[in-house]
This record gives sequence, structure tokens and C-alpha cells, in this order.
Amino acid sequence: MPNSQPQKDNTTRRQFLQSTSVVMATGALAGGLARTVHAAGDETIRIALVGCGGRGTGAAMQALSTSGPVKLVAMADAFKDRLQSSLQTIAAKHSKQVDVPDEKQFVGFDAYQKAIAADVDMVILATPPGFRPLHFAAAVEAGKHIFMEKPVAVDAPGIRTVLKAAEVSKQKNLCVGVGLQRHHQPVYIETIKRLQDGEIGDIQGTRVYWNMGLLWVKKRADLEKQAGRKLSELEYQMRNWYYFNWLCGDHITEQHIHNLDVSNWLKGAYPVKAQGMGGRQVRTGPDSGQIFDHHAVEFTYEDGMTMASQCRHMHGCWNSVSEHALGTRGSSNIGKGRIVGTETWRYRGKNTKSPYQIEHDDLFAAIRSNTPYNEAENGAKSTMTSILGRMATYSGKVVQWKDAIASNLSLADTASLHGFDDQAPVTPDAEGRYPIAIPGVTKVI
Repeated sequence: MPNSQPQKDNTTRRQFLQSTSVVMATGALAGGLARTVHAAGDETIRIALVGCGGRGTGAAMQALSTSGPVKLVAMADAFKDRLQSSLQTIAAKHSKQVDVPDEKQFVGFDAYQKAIAADVDMVILATPPGFRPLHFAAAVEAGKHIFMEKPVAVDAPGIRTVLKAAEVSKQKNLCVGVGLQRHHQPVYIETIKRLQDGEIGDIQGTRVYWNMGLLWVKKRADLEKQAGRKLSELEYQMRNWYYFNWLCGDHITEQHIHNLDVSNWLKGAYPVKAQGMGGRQVRTGPDSGQIFDHHAVEFTYEDGMTMASQCRHMHGCWNSVSEHALGTRGSSNIGKGRIVGTETWRYRGKNTKSPYQIEHDDLFAAIRSNTPYNEAENGAKSTMTSILGRMATYSGKVVQWKDAIASNLSLADTASLHGFDDQAPVTPDAEGRYPIAIPGVTKVI
């Protein structure tokens, strides 16, 4: 395994990173840490980035912006050009914190293994989510602290893999952050607390939305012109990953998970069933892959409360990315920090720092203080909520959580992929069109 430092040095650094809980208890993490580092050893948190797209690049820069010494020392991606572009972007802003020589730039389907095996303390997982269960399980097995982007899987077998690895990560005292940054955003934290404390009475229902215009699409012809060659089917799908379910999980999972997660957070529970509808009206060409352009789902919790959910990608329609709660004594626009009840309240705090930065600040503070910190289980169950919704819209039937999470229907065996000449998990027909779910016909369990 590639390793630029002797194992002894790596152990010493990890022991240090787990030795400062007393400092955290004093409420003076930064100052206390600075006073103890020279006695304890090298306090630098060394990180590896796996998945060098836009979100991975952003996450790495946020990690490098946390308090205390942090260094990026390894990177991995399926595509060399994406890795190098990411490295250039990160180094432009954090040149003193980036030390990724050629031998620590890993490319290919096994690149994640090499990055995780490098002399690192923490791994950022930001590939398309279809690969997340495989990568998360490997990072946990290697004993690394982890930040992984949402969603954490695209199907029920992947969710079960993440939940199993999450239990192991707790046993190993690993810190795990998940990119559901609303949990770290002051306006959400304060508003949710007030609602849970009964400010609008008993919660009767929630409404959540991710309605917006169309997103990027990478057409095969444009990609091949840029590359100057014909792309294999697998490479094309991975370059245009948002439109293939085995990679993305559909936009109800890739994006709408944020809003679904807020309802679960408020409720302190996860739905037990779902029914809904969806389809493709504006995404009709081969480059739109498999995903729907709209979903509308009614989720039901165990006590009978419902969450009404919409997500849509269409130009010229009503847009909203928001979460709302209705109670016996009022209502709330949660993300706006507004409550109308017995009294009207509005969040007045200053949002001076991005929640994307705060989630990394919180994770790295926990790593340095050896404070228990693990968001993997909620990340998996809120991801499963979105998968449950997709199962309902794809099938047109009522789908029970217990049946959905037990499903053995796997969208892809990502561990079996070794190169771009491998067969893609889905293939187009003679006209270049991919399999599309048909409500009333498609089997989802």
C-alpha cells in the first residue's frame, strides 16, 4: 500500500487526534490545542479526497478552512482530468495546505482504495452516490474519520451496507459527517427547536419542496467532441452521472433528500409508507437518461402524520426549495425561520458563515477533541426516505418502509467495475434510449 510516512508516525498522529477531549471540555478547543500539540505530536489532520467533482472540490476547501492545521495529501477520481482540475482549484486558494505529488494522485475505479490506504487520518467521499456504500465501508474498515456527501446510497442494499458500516464506525470511535448541512445551520437549529418545544402546538403535517428549473446535462456528442474520441457506454454514463439511477438515484434522492430530512428531523422519526406519482414531460431525449423530471409523494409516519413532498425540474414553473410545518396552534416556514402561532416569531440571527463550512468546522472539532460524532445512521435513513419515495412514484403503488428497506433490488454492483470497457449497469436500446420506469408496471421491490 502506498504510504509516504512510516506507520509509527501515522499512529502517533492518530493518537494525538484522539487525546484532546479534556481540552474540549474546557470550552477552549483552539487555545488548549495549541498549548498541547508540541508535547503530543503532530496535530495536522491529513485528508484524502475521493471524488474530485464540484462538490468534492468544495468540501476539500471547506475542510482546509477549519480551525487547526489540515493538509490535503491524496486525491482519487475515475477521471484524470477531473482530478487535476480539482487539484488546481484547491491549490489556488490553499497552496500551503496542499501536498499531493504525482504518486498520490490516484486515477481509476480502484483509486479510492489507494487514497484510503495512504497516510491519512480523514477521507472525504464525494463521488456520485452510487459508489458511496462501497467507499464508506472501505474507509470504515481502514479506520479513517469520514465526511461523505449526501445521498449515501441509491438503493436498499446500499443503505444496508451503510448502516452496517455505521455501526462499525461507532465501535471504532470514528467521526462521520454527512452532507446534510441544514443540521448545522443556525436558522434551522433554532426553528426546529422551537417547533419541537411546542411553539405551534402538536405538529399535524409538513410540506417540503425542491422545485426548480432544469439542471446541467452533458450530451454524448459534446463529450465525445471534447475528448476527440468515442466514449464507451460506461464512461459516458459516468460523465453524465446525474441522469442514471445507478449513479444518482434520481433527483428525489440526489437533491430532495435535504427537504425530506428536515421533516424527519422535526418529527424525530422516519416514514413507514409512501405513495405518489411522477414522470417525464420535458426530459425526453436519450441524454436525459432514466430519471423523472417530477415527483409528488405523500409520506406517512407511524402516528398517521403525513409529509407532502414535491420535487420538479422544469423551466417556467413555480419554484420553491423549502420546508413547512402545520401545527394545532400555528404554522412555520422552517428554512426562513418564521413561525406564526400564538405569537409571531422570526429568526433574527446573522448567517455569517456558510452551513457547508459549519458542518466541517463541527466535524473537525469533534475529531480533534475525540468527541463522539456520527451522522451516518440518519444520513442512511433519510436517504432511504428518498428511495422509498422513488419506489412509490416509479411503481405507482403504496410502498411500505419495511418492504422497501428489505429489498434485494440492486441498481448496480459497483464493486465489479474495473475499467471503462466494462459493461455499463444499464444499456440503451437501438434508438439510444434507456429503460424508464412505468408506474403500474415497474417492479421496485
